[in-house]
Amino acid sequence: MKIVVAGGSGLVGSRLVTRLREQGHDVVSASRRTGVNTVTGEGLDAALSGAEIVVDVTNAPSFDEPDVTDFFRASTRRLLEAGERAGIAHHIALSVVGTARLQSSGYFRAKQVQEDLVRAARVPHTLVEATQFFEFMASIIPPGGGHDAVTLPSGLVQPVAADDVAAQLARIAAEPPSAATIEIAGPDTWPLHELVQWVMYSHQDARPFIADANALYYGGRLDDRTLVPDAQARIAPTHFRDWLADLLASKVEMPHVHHPDPIAHPR
Repeated sequence: MKIVVAGGSGLVGSRLVTRLREQGHDVVSASRRTGVNTVTGEGLDAALSGAEIVVDVTNAPSFDEPDVTDFFRASTRRLLEAGERAGIAHHIALSVVGTARLQSSGYFRAKQVQEDLVRAARVPHTLVEATQFFEFMASIIPPGGGHDAVTLPSGLVQPVAADDVAAQLARIAAEPPSAATIEIAGPDTWPLHELVQWVMYSHQDARPFIADANALYYGGRLDDRTLVPDAQARIAPTHFRDWLADLLASKVEMPHVHHPDPIAHPR
């Protein structure tokens, strides 16, 4: 089966490409590195020719408005239009748990645009919403040094390993399109500030922290429900504490994905 992974060079996409190829599929990793631009449409028709499934795990290069919304609108439209021309049987799009609940955030509003386009398209689809990736916890650490206190949101999160998300997407690719939204989450729920504190310690960052319910996350205010999945979510097996311990034992530096001001204290 030919499967196209849009964003196949990224954190989840590269893992998904590997898994699908190990399962014997003919997999096209579609990204700018391979000459495919989902925003302009360059190379899309050739990449999707003969394919049965598209998995969209693209992400915006900028989380600032209007860039982030422009990206997801253009990229999603191009993928769906090319998919319709190619006769794609199943379009799978990766989004974020809590998208509809955090519309005060520009990034989550942009993801809502993506989800709405997929739901309205004629191409058979499945939407997948994942919780925050373990690998992104480092990007939440506010910059700075010394002994200045770090203010962090205290809302609950249930993060998941990127490899577990890739595993679930590979399974969903083997299922028929459901026109439903499937949630994926890790096994444990934590206050966000506690997880970030663990990562800070792993970076030998000893700054004190303040847990603040009013601190912002990507421009939005969290409560204990915002980023937590429903009871029907597919629960991945990897615990954050085990993932972090393995990472530290292997002496591999935690990926630090830079996003502009993911946390900001309200003025």
